[in-house]
Amino acid sequence: MSPTVGVIGGGQLARMMVPPAVELGLGIAVLAESEGASASIAATAVGDYRDAETVLEFARGVDVITFDHEHVPQDVLRALVAAGVPVHPGPDALLYAQDKLLMRERLTELGLPVPDWAKVADVAELDAFLADHGGRGVVKTPRGGYDGKGVRVVSAASDVSDWFVTGEPLLVEELVEFRRELSQVLARRPSGEIALWPVVESIQRDGVCAEVIAPAPGSAGRIADVAADVATSIAENLGVTGVLAVELFETTDDRVLVNELAMRPHNSGHWSIDGSTTSQFEQHLRAVLDLPLGATGCRDPWSVMVNVFGGLAPERVPLALADQPAVKVHGYGKEPRPGRKAGHVTAGGEELDDVVFRARAAAAFFED
Repeated sequence: MSPTVGVIGGGQLARMMVPPAVELGLGIAVLAESEGASASIAATAVGDYRDAETVLEFARGVDVITFDHEHVPQDVLRALVAAGVPVHPGPDALLYAQDKLLMRERLTELGLPVPDWAKVADVAELDAFLADHGGRGVVKTPRGGYDGKGVRVVSAASDVSDWFVTGEPLLVEELVEFRRELSQVLARRPSGEIALWPVVESIQRDGVCAEVIAPAPGSAGRIADVAADVATSIAENLGVTGVLAVELFETTDDRVLVNELAMRPHNSGHWSIDGSTTSQFEQHLRAVLDLPLGATGCRDPWSVMVNVFGGLAPERVPLALADQPAVKVHGYGKEPRPGRKAGHVTAGGEELDDVVFRARAAAAFFED
């Protein structure tokens, strides 16, 4: 019997694991949060991922557990480990993707490049940090934030006074002057093998990834080497298994700093479905099963991914395909909602300007 991978979470990341699982002859099962989830095509159970009994029951029918998101509580993760279920990434690694304060503390201990930061418990501590950093900073809630949520640029502690009401400490960081945002995605097997894709440029709008260029223009040499070394060090020292995305700042004073971590397939790696020999979704499945990792070379000199927000109306798909027959369209099967990631398009080719144009042209068919 082929092994079955169990995915906790029924979002688009789980959905995009289904085709490579079929191609590899693997079984795949999904514990979705609700009926009609993006990955409902493979949902074998619907339930609360925060409930240990629900998750343990789901795990009885699979050979390894992995994730569509990092929000499964530590007590549930450790219950799986105690029951003898292989969990990748494991709770000791996921801890640092779940809590930004712990992540900053650990990366600082490892001597890895991060923005100047502090743990602040009240208004006075935050005001003191801001005073020492030019009067401005970035404040983050340690847990739960994503796609710009739980992040505020502040010039006074009063800008986040509502966040202090909970009594939980906050993370404050220097407001980094950066040229662009980068992302280094890799995969690591439990036995230690690592494979990296090229470092990419991630273009954000309103705190959300809108476009990705692979490889990042002008990144060959020092930037690519630093990004690869930093991400590899994180994967090895934190014991990450599966796909890891390290979001980075390239600063105006030529530093490369770690911004965020994601221990799962990541939006900045979606280009690899069409643009790499091995997609991040196939690689994640290989990694969590401790199978040999695939090659990560680029199929074209340039790949550009553009996210589609709001909705991906089925009647517009033929129009986009007819206008841009070389562009690949990926829908997530989600109900339309303003600002929601509903899909993405990917183009590849020889000339970057042409590839950008074609990807944006296809995505434009889905804009309202």
